Amino acid sequence: MTVVLTTELKAELNGIANAIVAPGKGILAADESTGTMGKRLENIGVENTEEYRRLYRQLLFTADESVASNLSGVILFHETLYQKTDDGTLFADVLKKRGILRGIKVDKGVVPLMNTDGECTTQGLDGLSERCAQYKKDGCDFAKWRCVLKIGPNTPTPLAILENANVLARYASICQMNGLVPIVEPEILPDGDHDLKRSQHVTEKVLAACYKALSDHNVYLEGTLLKPNMCTPGMSCAKRSTPQEIAMATVTALSRTVPPAVPGVTFLSGGQSEEEATQNLNAINQAPIRRPWGLTFSYGRALQASVLAAWKGQPAKVKAGQDELVSRAKANGQAAMGQYTGGLAGGAGQQSLFIANHQY
Repeated sequence: MTVVLTTELKAELNGIANAIVAPGKGILAADESTGTMGKRLENIGVENTEEYRRLYRQLLFTADESVASNLSGVILFHETLYQKTDDGTLFADVLKKRGILRGIKVDKGVVPLMNTDGECTTQGLDGLSERCAQYKKDGCDFAKWRCVLKIGPNTPTPLAILENANVLARYASICQMNGLVPIVEPEILPDGDHDLKRSQHVTEKVLAACYKALSDHNVYLEGTLLKPNMCTPGMSCAKRSTPQEIAMATVTALSRTVPPAVPGVTFLSGGQSEEEATQNLNAINQAPIRRPWGLTFSYGRALQASVLAAWKGQPAKVKAGQDELVSRAKANGQAAMGQYTGGLAGGAGQQSLFIANHQY
């Protein structure tokens, strides 16, 4: 049996992708796993229970409605998709009412590649079509799948690059057949002492392989989005780079590898501080290079660190946490148009959010 995307489905996928990267808007990545969310809560002295996780996500999704001016979508974890507000409204319905698209994390985490230097691939393809069909039925518009690559003296290897590219392409095709826009996320970790030039080189090799695989798998590029790392020096590199240098390296890498058919690029923050992630996104949107895609954010830690610091699990501080989210989303919305002027204070604005060998 031949499976093809209908004209109507292609139009739907393209419409969703374009809506996500609408000018001045981006994504809140709130898809942390139970374990990762536990670490976030532990940092503010809050117990990792389902109720506290619900209360925190409720804080995010019921912030002032003005936040929808800068958030086009939210990526959810499976548990969160089916949780409700205090009044019994599904979180997904709260977001829908605000015109915010619902995304879902569909991968099952990373597993090692045998006989490699700590390299990995991502699992979760088994049963993915059925899960995507159910998520679509339950109100999701897009999905996310994260693969992880590492820069070292001999990594990433051709094996890791090829394996992860093919996994991402297979995931993308399954999503599209079920009406979900796939966000393709080949994250190159910032761990290491590599310089900016090495980061750019590896990013180009990884992205080139991804788009070759997407083509091989007949993925409809106009109905996809890319979620890459920015090109930055490794966290242990002594020579730091300016936002303008990062922007030039990043946009150059994209221009060499990402077809203009792709509607947009939603950058991950990759352990940068909130302010660094915003400043670098702003510089990217000011780079004097042709940019045929929307260039915006899909931030987790870089949108939530100050929120958590303000909230601290206390009911009386919910509004303070929500105000931090609104402010940070507005700043990144400005950065997505190259209009951020800097100086936004926050409880964790300048704090490094780097986590070695970061996993979700």
